[in-house]
Amino acid sequence: MPEDEMADILARPDGVAAWRRNWAHAVLPLAILAATLFIQGPLAHLPDWAVVPLADWVGGGLNWFAREATIGGVKVADITRALATAAEMPIDWLKVLLAEGWVTGAGFNKMHIAPPLSWLGVILATSLLALRLSGRGLALLTLLAGAYLVFFGLWLSAMTTLASVVLCVITALALGLAMGIWAYRSPGAEAVLRAVMNIMQTVPVFSYLLPTLLLFGYGPSAALFATVVYALPPMVHATVLALRSVPAETLELARMTGCSRAQTLLKVELPVATPRLAIGLNQVVMMTLNMVIIASMIGAGGLGYDVLRALRRLDFGAGFEAGMGIVALAVVLDRLTQVAAHNQSTGRRGLWKRRDTAIAVLLLLVPTAASLAVPAFATWPDGWTLTTAPFWNGAVSFINQNFYGPLEAIRTATLLGVMNPFRDLLLAAPWSAVVLLVALAGYALGGLRTAFSVALLMLFIVVTGYWEAAMSSVYLTVLSVALALAIGLPFGIWVSAHPRLHQPVQLVLDTLQTLPTLVYLLPAVMLFRNGDFSALIAIVSYAIAPAVRYGMAGMAHVPSERIEAGIMSGCTPWQTFRFVRLPSSLPTLILGINQTVMMALSMLVIAALVGTRELGQEVYTSLARGETGPGIVAGLCVACIALVADALLKSGAARAARHEGAVHV
Repeated sequence: MPEDEMADILARPDGVAAWRRNWAHAVLPLAILAATLFIQGPLAHLPDWAVVPLADWVGGGLNWFAREATIGGVKVADITRALATAAEMPIDWLKVLLAEGWVTGAGFNKMHIAPPLSWLGVILATSLLALRLSGRGLALLTLLAGAYLVFFGLWLSAMTTLASVVLCVITALALGLAMGIWAYRSPGAEAVLRAVMNIMQTVPVFSYLLPTLLLFGYGPSAALFATVVYALPPMVHATVLALRSVPAETLELARMTGCSRAQTLLKVELPVATPRLAIGLNQVVMMTLNMVIIASMIGAGGLGYDVLRALRRLDFGAGFEAGMGIVALAVVLDRLTQVAAHNQSTGRRGLWKRRDTAIAVLLLLVPTAASLAVPAFATWPDGWTLTTAPFWNGAVSFINQNFYGPLEAIRTATLLGVMNPFRDLLLAAPWSAVVLLVALAGYALGGLRTAFSVALLMLFIVVTGYWEAAMSSVYLTVLSVALALAIGLPFGIWVSAHPRLHQPVQLVLDTLQTLPTLVYLLPAVMLFRNGDFSALIAIVSYAIAPAVRYGMAGMAHVPSERIEAGIMSGCTPWQTFRFVRLPSSLPTLILGINQTVMMALSMLVIAALVGTRELGQEVYTSLARGETGPGIVAGLCVACIALVADALLKSGAARAARHEGAVHV
């Protein structure tokens, strides 16, 4: 450090203390790293006798609860099976309405009494809704999405998926509203619910399938319960935030007019909070759709099962077509709920008239009645379907045949030169040193409370016996996030300087984030086979979207007056970026890193399908074997890693924001 800069720091009132803190933060990690060379015994590798058998306790407890426990003299197993049977009824009704029609008999005695709603009627009625809510653009997009599902033979699978999504969204919406209102009214309940919901949002999706399988058995009802639990947290958070956004003067006016608590809630708070609640609904729809795809593993069926079946057969073409069908369905649902939220927030109401309801009913009924005479209106004939699967499979085969050497060289060099050494380094590091380093980082960024929290989370991983699997997860996550940020952040920053590219890039990012996670695995496996490198490619592809998005957002949020001040002081474009734009956008960029880490961890568990050896594989193996305890505890270890990363990065973002405020006051 130059002498004049050092003198300037020490001249400040808190300069000596700040200099000492920075010096300590630099020396202590180096001392801990040096100490790792001498750490041996239990402080390096926890002995088996010290491992807490939490997985056995959880598994035994859940097995007892599901098979032996009683409530009021009635076995829990009987209650859960009754709930599963009850949940299957509305699912079956929706399937009859949308996909299967009214059928009696089975086998050769099978007879169609009434057809399902015609695909033509559903597409036209949905397009009318899109036209009224948004305009011609969304209506045309809806028509194209529906036509894709029909012409590529995906309509029945899409309607099966839609039936599950509709029921799950309604259930999650009702439960989320109730829990959110309770949390809003009770500060104690809010603290507990916030902690539980934060953990639920970081637990891998496979972990939700384990207890539902044990309690509700294999089938659509188990998938329903797993999906509702997975999609619940965003609705609870959105409800609390929406109710808190109601202006105080509005609540005061309600009290002055003599409204009771129930009247205030139903006639004042909920109507005023509707725009923010609509945003929560959009998040629930997208999370439900994503989970329904994963839930195909336990009997949900639909498009998710089509993608999973293609992945098992390594049929990239069929998987890509089914995946794009999910994208078509997701884009339409996403745009409709987004437009509804926007219309609510801007006060655009009354767009849907009574005559529109009559027209929509006619659009549904007329083609459905016509399908009795023209079966193609009910089910598109198989002989008329289109497919691009041979083209995509041929393209993959062409690449493998002609570029196998370079692709294999890239894979081998990356594995031997980067991935394996980094994994071995983490596995060889003493657990005590890693925990100390993480705690020190927490103290430096967020203080004693953050350090204590992250240390406890890390110790949970240690004592449950999943340390090596956790380090394998960390190694894949760190490399994936580093590569996603190296590509995504510079690209997002570059796009931010070209306004004409904003809308096309946002459209591509939205499409990437609606692609089902399983689709990302297909090209990686087809080109690079199973293994960690394929998982790395899939995770980077999935996690790159938030890196690009926050790169654009960070540059957009830089105050224009700071940029003008830099230009007026004679800064070159590079100096303006280095000393003005980058520091000002740093809090937003750190939050982008946080979102990239969360996305990478969520994809890491899905990547267990391609043969990785980390916590995701532990969860997936437990799901395949029906071992509830190990799967849940391994899932909680994934949540611990996510919570540690979240705490450190959010503390870093807050620290950067405070620094920016202090610098530019």
